[in-house]
Amino acid sequence: MRAKKQAVRLVNDYADLILRLSYTYLGSTADAEDVCQEVLLKLLGRAEGFEGPEHERAWVVRVTANHCKDLLRRRAARPTVALDEAPEPAAPETVDARGRAELVLRAVMRLPLEYREAIFLRYYENYSVRDIARACGCGEDAAAARLSRGRAKLKVLLKEAGYDEEDL
Repeated sequence: MRAKKQAVRLVNDYADLILRLSYTYLGSTADAEDVCQEVLLKLLGRAEGFEGPEHERAWVVRVTANHCKDLLRRRAARPTVALDEAPEPAAPETVDARGRAELVLRAVMRLPLEYREAIFLRYYENYSVRDIARACGCGEDAAAARLSRGRAKLKVLLKEAGYDEEDL
């Protein structure tokens, strides 16, 4: 019964975080769900404890990022294309809040991985530069540079999509 309560707590605490982070890496809901399941199982099977909730959360973020990076490497080694996947014509963008959020998310997804990871952790998970550095396995200066460069690239992508300077 204790294991069941632990599993429920882990799903409640981390499933959404893992899914959102995985989706930013992979761009696929199905792949994000697979990674979520793998990470939660790994977390549930972990023998040693954590120093505290922040350590546990940081471990989840790091393991999720590593699983996603491994999946991306495996994909790159054996590229495939599904036959039933055909690109759909792009719908015209609206300026309402939901359309804006979707446009920004699509632009974030087009960023190179190191910038996408930093932007996601900062603006979607409210991580500090120090926490981003720990999660990405880099120094604080490198994390700050990734954020700065990522924002600059994001600004260019959003301008290309038709956003005015005051919208940014």
